[in-house]
Amino acid sequence: MSAHAADGTITTDIPARLDRLPWSRWHWTIVIGLGTVWILDGLEVTVVGNIAGRLSEPGSGLAITSGQITGIAAALYVAGACVGALFWGRLTDTFGRRKLFMITLAVYLGATALTSISWDAWWFFLFRFLTGFGIGGEYAAINSAIDELIPAEYRGRVDLMINGSFWLGAVGGSLLSIVALDTGLLPKDVGWRLTFALGAVLALVILLVRRHVPESPRWLLIHGRDREAEEIVAGIERRVEAEKGEPLPAPQGSLEIHQRGSVTFLEIARTVFGRYRRRAVLGFSLFIGQAFLYNAITFGFGAILTAFYDVPADRTGYYFAVIAVGNFCGPLLLGKLFDTAGRRVMISGTYLTSGLLLFATAWLFDRGALDAWTLTACWCAVLFFASAGASSAYLTVSEIFPMETRAMSIAFFYALGTAAGGISGPLLFADLTETGRVADTVLAFSIGAALMCAAGLTAAALAVRAERRSLEDIARPLNAVAARAKGRLPGATAGGV
Repeated sequence: MSAHAADGTITTDIPARLDRLPWSRWHWTIVIGLGTVWILDGLEVTVVGNIAGRLSEPGSGLAITSGQITGIAAALYVAGACVGALFWGRLTDTFGRRKLFMITLAVYLGATALTSISWDAWWFFLFRFLTGFGIGGEYAAINSAIDELIPAEYRGRVDLMINGSFWLGAVGGSLLSIVALDTGLLPKDVGWRLTFALGAVLALVILLVRRHVPESPRWLLIHGRDREAEEIVAGIERRVEAEKGEPLPAPQGSLEIHQRGSVTFLEIARTVFGRYRRRAVLGFSLFIGQAFLYNAITFGFGAILTAFYDVPADRTGYYFAVIAVGNFCGPLLLGKLFDTAGRRVMISGTYLTSGLLLFATAWLFDRGALDAWTLTACWCAVLFFASAGASSAYLTVSEIFPMETRAMSIAFFYALGTAAGGISGPLLFADLTETGRVADTVLAFSIGAALMCAAGLTAAALAVRAERRSLEDIARPLNAVAARAKGRLPGATAGGV
């Protein structure tokens, strides 16, 4: 229940009521409606890489070169994602999670559909930018909504599973490309268009499911819409009680807040880089580490297999599918441990383990002890842990900053990691892995491994013990009134580290 005070504050137990809910079918609706967009992102990225050769062929219906697709189009997609994250992230904190996750998916849907009917290279480039623009906004809006709707006990594993589902899309994109680009089944100028059209159809299905996902009650509380928040939470409770056949346990704790509109950029900056500067260092470290490790492997894996092991270029997709499966299995199998063993142990452990395994891979590669499949197996082991670590980076920045800055914080660190991966990564690693010299590839592996280990050590020192804790406990809302003995969530703190 919520209660208004005469001075314009509100005392509410809504966060505690959301966190004490048992897992239910309603939560699966949230996961399906919001989380499946990562599959679309993986599908997009993989499809474009796999169709580059076909699009550049005469008769494809588009006058474009393979270099333009992997260079200009890829860079514009990354730029769109970075700009979109920052643009939509601010709007998500201002106008709400639900409104923005509907708009950003609609932008993605429209841009992908238009990509399928591109009639000139520059239109293709524009639509790739707009596709990234929509996807970037999705990361801020979706991670905010998921964390604010999923109970504290399950938040870690759910976040990791959803972020890791990117790799399901990557596997699907690899397999879809094999079928769609088979000229025995489809003409050259049709197959690649159908791959993008399918992405638009999947987005439309997700959009229809999202209609049933409510606005975040936590966001509504902050913005003076506590009656709507109460109605939403009461409705969820009725559904869960009907499903479980028993009354819900009583919520533990309440929160007192001032209600007002959105915060300014200056307040966001002071919060993230002033009050929570150690957490900002943690976010920087995690995103930079995972970005460079992934680029050390993925930007050159095809060239390495072709140059050193004579794997035909049209067969490297099968090796990539194996790597993608390993990437998805990491968050899926390790996710629960982030809620039980704890964030600090698991974040630092996954980062350090993946970094050390990549150092070992570099050593074996330098000695000539690997073939194409054993190298792929080593990559798979590295990325099994790295994927869980990378997913935990998104989880971390979405839960360690106050409610009013959540979407913008996610957007900022996402844009940072995406820019590092999409700009610095190719410039550094593509040249190293394509020279055909063993020493250069070993250096690429070692750089990625070193940065991942450095991020792991940073996490060991700075990671926040956020497991099974309310978001308001981890980072008290900026609008929260100073905690009183009987008017606070258990363990709530004012901020800092």
